Amino acid sequence: MDLEKYMLPCFSKTLLGIECLGCGFQRALFLLFRGDFLAAFKMYPAIYTTLIFLSFVALHFLNKAKNYNKLLWISGITNGMFMIAGYYYKHFYL
Repeated sequence: MDLEKYMLPCFSKTLLGIECLGCGFQRALFLLFRGDFLAAFKMYPAIYTTLIFLSFVALHFLNKAKNYNKLLWISGITNGMFMIAGYYYKHFYL
């Protein structure tokens, strides 16, 4: 089944012709669902840090009894660094 026809287009790539920091996330997520963990990482190196960050965001909203602010900041900064490094690698080394 070709899932790429159901994916959301990147507005930055569509309008400006420039990939954004999130380009490749959807394809990497589908590779992850298929069990191809290495290919998902190669497609979008920040896939795992993004999922960790989104998990902490979900916990922050679902569990109001615990304060997740520190974990959100740490995972958010780590994810941002992986996104920038992956973007830089993809555009200047490949």
